[in-house]
Order: sequence, then C-alpha cells, then structure tokens
Amino acid sequence: MSRDTSFYYSFLVLPPRKRNAIIAVWDFCRAVDDAVDEVWPAGELREARARAASELAGWRSELAAVYDGAPRTRQGIGLQPFAREFNLPRARFEELIDGVEMDLRHVRYDTFTSLVEYCRRVASAVGLICLEIFGYRNQGARAYAESLGLALQLTNIIRDVSADAARGRVYLPAEDLERFGVAQADLRSGRLTPPLAELLRFECERAHYYYRLAAKQLPHEDRRSLLAAEIMGAIYFDILRRIERKGCDVFSERIRVSRPRRAVIALRLWIRALLGMQNAKVKMQNAK
Repeated sequence: MSRDTSFYYSFLVLPPRKRNAIIAVWDFCRAVDDAVDEVWPAGELREARARAASELAGWRSELAAVYDGAPRTRQGIGLQPFAREFNLPRARFEELIDGVEMDLRHVRYDTFTSLVEYCRRVASAVGLICLEIFGYRNQGARAYAESLGLALQLTNIIRDVSADAARGRVYLPAEDLERFGVAQADLRSGRLTPPLAELLRFECERAHYYYRLAAKQLPHEDRRSLLAAEIMGAIYFDILRRIERKGCDVFSERIRVSRPRRAVIALRLWIRALLGMQNAKVKMQNAK
C-alpha cells in the first residue's frame, strides 16, 4: 500500500497481522474498483463497458474461489487466508462488486436516496468488512461503520466532481442540481459558479451530518479497537474542511492532505487513545 493513500497512516496503528489483513482487503477492493475506472474513454463507450463487465465477472468468480476454492489472482490469493481467519463476510464483498457495477449502468442518480444505496455498497460495505478485522464488542459499531462509510464516500464525491464529470459520471443527485440551478455541463466546465458553490456547500453539509452521526454511534468500549477507523475518518474530514475553506473550489486543483499532515492527525489520535487508556487504568486502580 502506497503512503500516498489516505488510508496508509490509519493502518499503521494496527498490529502486524491485522494490518496485513486490511491491506489484503484493500488490494482486492482496489482491483475491483479499477475494473471500471476507464469505462468512459472517448469513442469506445460500448467496448469499454463490455471489458469492464467482463472484468467484474472475473472478480465475482475470484471471490467465489477465495471462499470455496483456489483463487488465481495475486489479490485473491492474498485475501483468502484472512477471509478465513477473520471470518470476513462474503456478502459484503458481493455488495461492493454490485456497487462498482452500478457505475456501468448509472450515468446519474435522480435522488439522494438512490445515491445512498450506491455509497453503502462501495464504501459502507468495505467498512463492515474492515470492522471484523479491527474487532468490536458492541453491535452498535456496525452502525458506526456504515455512517462513516457514507461520510467518506460523500467527501470523495464532492472532491472529485470535476474529474468524474470529465469521465461522464455525475454522482450529485439530479434533484439537487435542479434545486440549485446547476446543469451537468457546469460540472464539466472546470469553473466554479455561484450556484455550483452553493450546491457543493449543501453537499458538504450532508457529509458533515454523517460524520456527526458516526461520532455519536461509535461505542465507547470500542474506541481503542476502532482507532484506525477514527484516523481514517479524521483525515477525510480534514479534506472536507479544506474544500470548504477554499470556497468549495474543487476545480482549480485536487484537494489533498499532505503526508506530514496525515501523520500528525494519526499521531494526535493515537496519543489521545493512549491517554484515554491510562486514565481508565487509573480510575480502575482508584476504585479498588
């Protein structure tokens, strides 16, 4: 896993075995997602979609081999021992593939409800897989993982509006574009207009809602085991705040969080977790 990914620093806090398991999951999911990344090249839409559909069918077969046979790809071979060891839910991987496949069928989403379905499949499903590796005691952690997945994916959608539109993908709901008087052509123009800025601020507030919801749903007794997820969420929340500080101008440059900044965020949360454990230990000793 490259240090350029926003997930890298969050996984450093994990024990080696869990870190390797997460990386195996990430590699498999990344390969599935890559199958449709170039589905919109100019002049060969039909051929590109056919190739992507064929690749996704191949990944479905590989997933079946991970659980019931002998996988043949590097990603499948790497995932198999961890799928067994951590009892990773096969259904969630299938949901991910279903979500990625939606990119072959959906040029746009009419409503926010339909977009949420997509986000749950491509993001929350992965979060629920990772949850089994992180470990948890309270079943409320599942709701936390789902909400955090929605928050991260909405942040991605806002940040990548321009790049996605250039490839023919519009994730912002059509009902929102109509409400703020924004046309799909405006998303491809590479220029931030007042209506578009207002629309993106509205979508940012939606992302804020899911970050807040996730924070409320995080079980106190699972904070330590879910530290990696918290770091991941904090890094993406920093991306969202940077977008807002730039007036939602996601067209002039791709908003990023630097490596040093990511490391600082991870270190800050790690220290907070250690202090929390120490305080809890002191309270237990005083109570004796």
